Amino acid sequence: MLTLQKSWNKTWRTAIGLLVVVACAGAGSCLAQTGSQYESFSWPAEDFPGPGQTVYGGQDGADCYQEGSPAVKMMWGVDQQSARGLGREPRWNDQQMVPWEDQAYGSYLGPIRPPHTPEIRLRINDTLDFVYMITRRADGTPYQFYPGDTISITASGDPSLNQPSLLVLSDGTVSLPLIGTVVVAGKTVQHLTDELNYRFREEGNVRDPRVVVQVIRGDTPQEELRQAIVANFGQNGQSRQVVVSPDGTIQLPLIGPVPALGLTLEEMAREVNARYSMYMRGITVNPILVQRAEHAVYVLGQVNQPGRIVMNGPTSVMQAIAQAGGWQNGSNLRQIIVFRRDANWQLVATKIDLRGALNGRRPYPADEIWLSDSDIVLIPKSPIQRFSEGVDLYLARSLYSIFPAQGVTFNFDGLSTF
Repeated sequence: MLTLQKSWNKTWRTAIGLLVVVACAGAGSCLAQTGSQYESFSWPAEDFPGPGQTVYGGQDGADCYQEGSPAVKMMWGVDQQSARGLGREPRWNDQQMVPWEDQAYGSYLGPIRPPHTPEIRLRINDTLDFVYMITRRADGTPYQFYPGDTISITASGDPSLNQPSLLVLSDGTVSLPLIGTVVVAGKTVQHLTDELNYRFREEGNVRDPRVVVQVIRGDTPQEELRQAIVANFGQNGQSRQVVVSPDGTIQLPLIGPVPALGLTLEEMAREVNARYSMYMRGITVNPILVQRAEHAVYVLGQVNQPGRIVMNGPTSVMQAIAQAGGWQNGSNLRQIIVFRRDANWQLVATKIDLRGALNGRRPYPADEIWLSDSDIVLIPKSPIQRFSEGVDLYLARSLYSIFPAQGVTFNFDGLSTF
């Protein structure tokens, strides 16, 4: 972007006429004639226009851009650069050439700005969609039985011991002939096979059982989780939508309540996956923020439409006043009060002055601040408005009540002094 710095005679404001001559020469200067006044522009050497490129300068809304490069319309105005070195809030007298349009003609999207919230942290009433994906990847660790699995036992040395289908009970055990109850949950196939062969020989007096254990139906926690999640999502995956409750937690199948308030999506994913890994393997959970909790501010006092205003994006005080229908006559715009609750729900307040900005006299008001959720903006009455209403109230409730207006005439023509 071509950066221009201007220096001019203070009498340029009285100059009139059209830009008639533009001459560019030397090591980075441009002299523009406007009526009888001249304005000199300079730019860094590395930004000096190349061959065939011309820099145009103008005032009162005229363009200033470089041909042969992306058009950047420059206009007289005030921006953050205007405040540098001043030590105060810039005024209209401090205006300079600022980039006004940095996109193609007809663009209405505005410049590319940083995101509203670079790091999203979950709040109460945020809506999340948790997508459950089966990884289908072998992790190299032997499978361990869960309650609810179905297994088969084949004893080639003694077919009478065969059990074609055994359900692992909720306590993690199965019952077998000759040896009774056997704990199965948490054991691998090899571990259970070795244990059964040993117990059939020692306790069942079977000389050569040759037991083989097979899994008929496994991964019971995953199957139960699939049944708990009712919404299908994508291929080999399912999802469940939850809302952050007032206590700051979310409720998920199998793992129950999980703290969510203040966590990022990445932190939420790590927490949920760590909890699920305690019960099952081969599953990955990805949280997706579907909808943020509604943000709103309250505008009270001397506005045309007081009440609650929903913030669909970053909102400043002047924008909130505009959404409330604008201010009324008699408003004290120099003492607008903004109430806010801090992280501990303690009340804080500040007083800002926007009269000059709303009346067009301050181009870069330092008091134009961003609002937060649940802020209260109060526009009080001006002192003269309060005095006028006080007088009206006094006359209506005291003097006029004693002397009704009907048939009462006060004649002061005969009084020469008061």
